[in-house]
Amino acid sequence: MTTRDRLYLFDTTLRDGAQTAGIDFSVEEKIAVAGLLERLGVDYVEGGYPGANPTDSAFLAEKRTSSATFTAFGMTKRAGRSASNDPGLQGVLESAADAICLVAKSWDYHVRVALGCSNEENLDSIRDSVLAVRAAGREAMIDCEHFFDGFKANPDYALACARTAFEAGARWVVLCDTNGGTLPGEVAEIVRLVAESVPGANLGIHAHDDTGHAVANSLAAVAAGARQVQGTLNGIGERCGNANLVTLIPTLMLKEPYRSHFELGVTRETLAEVTAISRAFDEIINRSPDRHAPYVGANAFATKAGIHASAILKEPETYEHVPPESVGNRRRVLVSDQAGKSNLLGELARLGIAVEKSDPRLDALLADVKEREAQGYAYEAADASFELLARRRLGEVPAYFDVQSFRVMVERRYNAIGELVTVSEAVVKVGIDGETRMSVSEGNGPVNALDNALRKDLGRYQPVIDQMELIDFKVRILNGGTDAVTRVLIESQDHRTNKRWFTIGVSGNIVDASFQALIDSHTYTLLKAGC
Repeated sequence: MTTRDRLYLFDTTLRDGAQTAGIDFSVEEKIAVAGLLERLGVDYVEGGYPGANPTDSAFLAEKRTSSATFTAFGMTKRAGRSASNDPGLQGVLESAADAICLVAKSWDYHVRVALGCSNEENLDSIRDSVLAVRAAGREAMIDCEHFFDGFKANPDYALACARTAFEAGARWVVLCDTNGGTLPGEVAEIVRLVAESVPGANLGIHAHDDTGHAVANSLAAVAAGARQVQGTLNGIGERCGNANLVTLIPTLMLKEPYRSHFELGVTRETLAEVTAISRAFDEIINRSPDRHAPYVGANAFATKAGIHASAILKEPETYEHVPPESVGNRRRVLVSDQAGKSNLLGELARLGIAVEKSDPRLDALLADVKEREAQGYAYEAADASFELLARRRLGEVPAYFDVQSFRVMVERRYNAIGELVTVSEAVVKVGIDGETRMSVSEGNGPVNALDNALRKDLGRYQPVIDQMELIDFKVRILNGGTDAVTRVLIESQDHRTNKRWFTIGVSGNIVDASFQALIDSHTYTLLKAGC
């Protein structure tokens, strides 16, 4: 039996991906994304650059992963000072990270222009920084910035940078195509040459997508000997993005020769969740999923009427390069109840809901899901709302309270000192234990006012609800115009357990959509508390 080489997946969504135009992660969003990455099974989660901004510093102040190696990013020490006297390097070492990834210049042009030091001083900085990381008891790795451009300009010096890092004890020496302009043939040849000096078991690849070849370049590097692959969820990143791990992982696991030669930390079971994870991530960053994305897009296994559809009805393999179920996606021609039930059963099992495959209630639940998805609901990113929907259909959610009506008023006026202010007031009428309770509250917006009013008087459930807090609120417009259908996603947290969850609401009225998500969040809190 042939032993397969281990490939290591390094995710840099929370650092390199955060440089994407229009994306600005909060600490809470970083925590949620780290949870998705752990669920997927990546080996390294790079959390950011401590000291670069308050969000990264706060996120890296404590350990955020349980299985993946929690990694901080930084720079090698500056020339002319010691590692112990470099504030940037010491700030990274003070983080809660298990591993430290330091970027180093490997193109002599950048050493001269950007750093303003000699080539030898730059090598000293690489060596001393790696030694400092190892002395601090952390796993050390060096990202060789602009490595491929540097190698083409001065191969001896680029190799010297990589070799210096390895000889100093770096676990990984990562070759970066920082400008994203290198092509697969060049990547393969250069990685093979580097592997003659630095073992492939210590080489990584970090590819940008400026020519659309980031995935191809990563695969070429793996074939040439690299054993760590860096990338981001859905390929986000500065300019044109980074290598897309959501595309790379299925390719490495399902396609030859990679499938036979390599082993990943991702299992076949978690691979089947990659579509849900990809779409959940898009919801977190408030972006519409790419319907044409490889493997996970809504159209990845969709076939229009014609000879292709006729063939796929007879033999799906004729026009499907992998079974859609292997990546958690589904066929759009054969929308059979059986295929739908299989996906549904898998999601229910993940949520800990036991139900027999023959249970007739599954048909009704499947119909509910399809009807709601047609209306605009997206349950991939709203596990709590999906679980409530499923448990209600299966008869497992008590009727804690009944919202009989609500009203919201928004007033813009001048206050007593002449300032222009906007005031929101909400009234909620709720039935609890046979009683009708009416609560009025103000807030800094209509949603906040509704939340305050709803949680103001819930009777015997009040102590539980008081422990729940809304963390984040996202709005997605599903079609154009002022009469557009709106999707609202709310993230909540239970302070007793520190668990977070997402709920969803869809309506032509943004306040109504928000209130749907609010009610689900309150109900989910009570359900999980065993009320």
